[in-house]
Order: sequence, then structure tokens, then C-alpha cells
Amino acid sequence: MKRVKAACICQTLHFMLKEDLGHDYGVKLVKKEYENYIAGLEKNHTKYKIIDETVQPDGSIIIKIRKQYNNSDVGEYLD
Repeated sequence: MKRVKAACICQTLHFMLKEDLGHDYGVKLVKKEYENYIAGLEKNHTKYKIIDETVQPDGSIIIKIRKQYNNSDVGEYLD
């Protein structure tokens, strides 16, 4: 029998600007979407670690994140 002792998921997320909006307003919405994403992780008590965060020249944001998978123990993944 096997049992998962620790698990995480690694993702690269791109918070992109919507093309049909003005640039400044689009950048503002991207920042808000990113903040809401992080707030959602914290609200759900999901353990996470942002490995890299890059603001692109167009104002979009790319993050590399390692986060808890379901409710599994994260072991040493987030150290």
C-alpha cells in the first residue's frame, strides 16, 4: 500500500491584460486579480511560496508558485 506523505503543485501563472481595455485600467485590473488570487489562497489556508514574480513590460504579471495540493502535508517543499 502506498500513501502520499507530502505533495505540492508547481505552477506558472500569467495574469494577463484584457485587450479591449485601456492600458492603465488594464494594469490596475491585473494587480487586483493578482491580489485577489493571493487573498483566496490565504482565506482557504492554502500554504504557498512564490518562487518568482515578474512584471512584464506591458504590465501583466507572471508568477512561479509552489502551493499545497489539496490538504496534503507539504513536507519540505515550502522551506
